[in-house]
Amino acid sequence: MEAGAGQPERFSHSFAVCAYGDSPYLEDCLRSLRRQTLSSELLICTSTPSDHIALLAEKYAARLCVRDGVPGIGADWNFAFSRASGMFVTLAHQDDVYGRHYTERLRAAAERWEDLALFTTQSATLRNGKIQRAGAPELVKLLLRMPLRLEGLADRTALKRLVLRLGNPVICPSCAYRKSLCGAAPFSERHKFILDWEFLYELAARGGRWICEERPLLLYRVHADAATAVCIGDHVREQEEAEMFRRLWPAAVADGILHYYRRSYEAYTK
Repeated sequence: MEAGAGQPERFSHSFAVCAYGDSPYLEDCLRSLRRQTLSSELLICTSTPSDHIALLAEKYAARLCVRDGVPGIGADWNFAFSRASGMFVTLAHQDDVYGRHYTERLRAAAERWEDLALFTTQSATLRNGKIQRAGAPELVKLLLRMPLRLEGLADRTALKRLVLRLGNPVICPSCAYRKSLCGAAPFSERHKFILDWEFLYELAARGGRWICEERPLLLYRVHADAATAVCIGDHVREQEEAEMFRRLWPAAVADGILHYYRRSYEAYTK
């Protein structure tokens, strides 16, 4: 929405759900988005259209957007991003469940910080229908995000990039991006796993403030068919993380970091 002359842009938000195949979890995701205490534009974006997706779009009054072409994570995310009209856009993952106060907390952050560029939250892990107690990977991510608690300094490029130098602790589906800062196609279409980490590193230099709500406003579902597990199984995650770390560090340091990262992969495949 364009603001009038001399008037601030009004807050608006879009959930763009990226849907693939006939996921048994998609309805849980959509239900959680419709149960928000503050309503948002709701889209379902897919390159694999089906009756299942179409029926759920109708049931939850979501705008259905179909992308022609070969499915691909980066291309699908860019398509979903382009179709959303909100000032802030959350690319919702079809497997996940959102806490009902997510949009309310996003709006509170946007009202407090006029330069808000990124809103993100903590998550809890959902496995086999049960919420898991936080383990070492979650605690490490919490530690890496600690610089963002310095909210008054969270507009500094150096601080934002510090959060990302030892990995990406920012929970991808929890992110609401300020669309005007992101460009037409923010995500790499060459990568399958690090595309959000890579983009965040670029976004850090574009101005604006990053705010992290350290409460679990997202249930991150772990299962064998999830994209993270698939990327670990075919070694895409390992290869792409190695590429990213070697951009950020000398090769010897990057290899040392990766040695410890490989131990965490088991948490997503058990």
